[in-house]
Amino acid sequence: MWCSIGGVRSAPTILHLDMDAFYASAEQASKPSLRGKAVVVGGLGPRGVVATASYEARVFGVHSAMPMGQARRLAPHAAYLVPRFGFYRAISEQVMGLLRALSPLVEPLSLDEAFVDLEAGGVARDEESARLTGAKLRADIKAVTGLTGSVGLAASKMLAKIGSEQAKPDGLVVIPPGTERNLLAPMSVRTLPGVGPATGDHLRRGGITTVGEIAEAGEAELVRLLGKAHGQALYAMALARDERPVVAERDTKSVSVEDTYDVDIHDRVRVRTEVTRLAERCVRRLREAGLSGRTIVLKVRRYDFSTLTRSETLRGPTDDPVVVREAAGRLLESVDTTGGVRLLGVGVSGLADYTQEDLFAQARLEAGQAAAEPPEEAGQGSRPEEAGSTGPPGAYGRGAGGAASGEPAAADGRQWRAGQDVTHTEFGPGWVQGSGLGRVTVRFETPQSAPGRVRTFRAEDPALRPADPLPLIAGPDPGEDPGGDPGAAVPPPEANAGVSLEGRGAGQDSSSVPASSSLAEGPGASASGVPVPPPATRPNE
Repeated sequence: MWCSIGGVRSAPTILHLDMDAFYASAEQASKPSLRGKAVVVGGLGPRGVVATASYEARVFGVHSAMPMGQARRLAPHAAYLVPRFGFYRAISEQVMGLLRALSPLVEPLSLDEAFVDLEAGGVARDEESARLTGAKLRADIKAVTGLTGSVGLAASKMLAKIGSEQAKPDGLVVIPPGTERNLLAPMSVRTLPGVGPATGDHLRRGGITTVGEIAEAGEAELVRLLGKAHGQALYAMALARDERPVVAERDTKSVSVEDTYDVDIHDRVRVRTEVTRLAERCVRRLREAGLSGRTIVLKVRRYDFSTLTRSETLRGPTDDPVVVREAAGRLLESVDTTGGVRLLGVGVSGLADYTQEDLFAQARLEAGQAAAEPPEEAGQGSRPEEAGSTGPPGAYGRGAGGAASGEPAAADGRQWRAGQDVTHTEFGPGWVQGSGLGRVTVRFETPQSAPGRVRTFRAEDPALRPADPLPLIAGPDPGEDPGGDPGAAVPPPEANAGVSLEGRGAGQDSSSVPASSSLAEGPGASASGVPVPPPATRPNE
């Protein structure tokens, strides 16, 4: 039976779930022709970065946060798709719903990752019940979404996360209490949270390369090398001490949007227009989240990669687009953009769940009160949905319909982006495989179909229009018996040397993907990276 002594659990009742290559796996599940193929999701412009790469793409060295140009050089034949965050968010809500059914203490870290306190939910009391709960969760996720997730179970958050990393892809690892130090000892120091390249190099110069060597060095030596706070924290982690609780609600610190531009913007009028547009998008996200905020933040990354942040704090929270737009405009006046701008962002912090009305006058009277913050370290982009952000960062260009997304607009103004959901009045649902030269190439298939045929149309074809994503798992027909319980518990295997693994797969299985023919009608370019050769040369799709 479980118990907690001095904050330390005696059973592995903290669960960490991490969906496997989430964005890329969702795209593969949505597009039968891409199953078992290399898929890269991210910004398609020259300054875009990789959000997620499928396991098939990782074989070529492609990974998250890599510049898209480098990814294309490593994997030139992969499919390159623009993120569909609304689609991913809908799947995430399904997964989070399954987690909340297990416990009231669910701590989401991003769309595809979360901690769960199984003890608080009463669903696990010992190692065996925790293992069964984790196995059933994986089966339920597969049944509900068609996707796979990896699960780690341990007595602490740090060890549970390490367990899920060991379980990837599509597996489960249980780390029984008492085995943690032996497990950690041979691991690289980079395994521990907060140990990045700089800290890792510093420890290596001190002769410390493994977690076991950190424990052997002692707290005093760690403090000497890294300072008191960092040294003490690292020593505690090396001893597997982590008493952080699972927090049900992670407070959103800010709501922000930002865009990275393929070509530096030099025109001051264009810069102001972009800031106005970003402010309006930011307010839309505020309202969707039922929030308002007091501090308006402007972020500008200039041609030389220097990043400036300006902020203005209002007397009360607002979600009024005029107030946010005018404040962002005033902040822009204090920034020199003559050399060119490569990124712009507008955010709101100091969030509240209410709005103070009548701030129009205040917004106009407080001009000139912007406070400059020190420049930030320049970078080219990061993984989307980091903690504290409610939407994708600007590395992905202008999002839906933006010119910076890497796709040209049709003559009628419509934007066709690689991976976009569309429907045709004659051929039905499909997705954009590529566009260019006034043409758009579409593959007509659904999550439940065989790999579909390809057709090319004029970009302004009135029969072709954008569409909403289709569900990955088709629901039963009315009156149809759905059969047995899709979440039936999976029998656990025997433990292996204190750490158990089960269900680990090798990624998507392409052996069950049937062959299909392709019919291309026209010279459409393939921005997705998937070429459209004659049918005879495509026997393996």
